[in-house]
Amino acid sequence: MPTKYAVVSGVLFGVVAVLQAARALYTWPVNIGGVDIPVWGSWVAVVVAGGLCIWAFQSGRK
Repeated sequence: MPTKYAVVSGVLFGVVAVLQAARALYTWPVNIGGVDIPVWGSWVAVVVAGGLCIWAFQSGRK
């Protein structure tokens, strides 16, 4: 039975991955402190957040 922490972490990282993918696909502009964040940064975030999502759900199974 997965722990609540693993499920919450997995869901949270999954939501972040989906939002970053949507930002990259629709090329929504992001500006932080006057600096434009490139779209390729969102693709990196999708891979990282997606990996953490998978890791959280797999670790919850053990």
